[in-house]
Amino acid sequence: MNKIIAILIVFIVLLVAVRAFAQDSLEAAKIRYLIASVATLEGAKFIRNGSEYDAPSAADHLRLKLKNAGKRVRTAEEFIKFCGSKSSMSGEPYLIRFTDGTTVKAEVFFRKKLLELAKDRP
Repeated sequence: MNKIIAILIVFIVLLVAVRAFAQDSLEAAKIRYLIASVATLEGAKFIRNGSEYDAPSAADHLRLKLKNAGKRVRTAEEFIKFCGSKSSMSGEPYLIRFTDGTTVKAEVFFRKKLLELAKDRP
């Protein structure tokens, strides 16, 4: 009887661990998607602390912020909050200026991208 209980406990622990790992993988994929959505913006400018950067440079900066955030960022929502929405130094919001001249807050852009991703997934 004790053996069966021990096996059940191990099974439950493994099930929880596998589920947590799958969730982490899904969230990491969402974060990669958000960064890629900036990296591939042709002609757009990423505005940070009053300076303009091209899309690849913006993506590199976001990857660096993500790396520096460490375990504090585990979800796409946390990525937006801690890395993608504003400067951690000045507190100024990040902006994206598209080729047509339209400018949006990066936070709005990322949230829209997350919604689009959710609609595309079953």
